[in-house]
Amino acid sequence: MDLDVAHLSSLSSSLRELTERVTALADGLQGSPRANVAADLFDVERNLKAASRRLAALVAKLD
Repeated sequence: MDLDVAHLSSLSSSLRELTERVTALADGLQGSPRANVAADLFDVERNLKAASRRLAALVAKLD
């Protein structure tokens, strides 16, 4: 199976958009009674950002 750089690039964009949505949710919960959920979402955000950086690096290497 050949690597499809365009497909990987599209996945990278989707991952960035998902990260933005998670961040917005976490920001909205900060300082609320659900602040514990916000903390977990910020942890998810950090992991998504790490995944996004790795995928972007892979796309750059293949491009």
